[in-house]
Amino acid sequence: MNPPIARIRALRSVELRVPTVTDSTDFYENVWGLKVVERDGAQAWLRGTGMQHHVLQLSDAPQNGLGRISFAVATPAEVDEAARRLESRGIGPIAGPGPLEQVGGGYGLRFADPEGRVVEISADTYAVTKIETGDAVPVGVTHVVLNTVDIDAAVAFYTDVLGMRVSDWSEHQMAFLRCNADHHSIAFNQAEWTAVNHIAYQMPTVDHFMRGIGRLRHHGITPLWGPGKHGPGDNTFSYFADPAGLVCEYTSGIAQVDEDAWLCRVWRRVPELSDLWGTAGPPSKQVRSHMAGVPDPGPARPAAVGAAVSS
Repeated sequence: MNPPIARIRALRSVELRVPTVTDSTDFYENVWGLKVVERDGAQAWLRGTGMQHHVLQLSDAPQNGLGRISFAVATPAEVDEAARRLESRGIGPIAGPGPLEQVGGGYGLRFADPEGRVVEISADTYAVTKIETGDAVPVGVTHVVLNTVDIDAAVAFYTDVLGMRVSDWSEHQMAFLRCNADHHSIAFNQAEWTAVNHIAYQMPTVDHFMRGIGRLRHHGITPLWGPGKHGPGDNTFSYFADPAGLVCEYTSGIAQVDEDAWLCRVWRRVPELSDLWGTAGPPSKQVRSHMAGVPDPGPARPAAVGAAVSS
């Protein structure tokens, strides 16, 4: 049995392809609370208060889609070893291993998952200092939920190839996968088509979480769903729509997993477990429609492995 290609340390950043780069950048900077670190006419890179150079990249595209998901590994040597292990599995790289010609730098490797999503692993990205602030703004991206047409195949790839672990299931509808002590960094939702379901941003405390919701209300933006508290993950949630119609979430208090003691659980899909507080109720048709997204074939379908992908 082949070992995982690397030890994934954390979810680093997410690239979203949107037809609304200007409006979306303004939203994430001036309303959501991220900070622009670089911007041009077709792309923007934004950071939180944490130590990642950027946590969100917005790139111009005709319709909404996922550009790539970036994970952190410890060293360039791990990237090189990951490339060798990918080759042994018959998975060719899209880019690398080598220096990444991109904002934020780094030494990395990109490859495609079975549904055409671009996965990046990287080390030695530009160092930034943590921003100390009492403002109710995100630390960074804490998890990504992706719609999949084959949840079993998606879970198998991310556990077998990337070494992620399943923390919990929500019946056979959702699977929550971790790469560190956080309950989940990636989750998959069984759906009719491949798409981004939502991106979650970590708030330091429940107080920051609630004050962030308040700030959006001052901007005339109300939650699609929330505030509430999930059963799987034990985290708070409040979901909003960005200018492109993609769903973004404020969250806090994600469950921490003790690898030696954690038992994977299958949760029932009932309102009282979707929202332990009972404040949000079940998700509406509106939020479900936003989370369904539009069919996204991905920038690197399996047949396109070996083709160039823009930075």
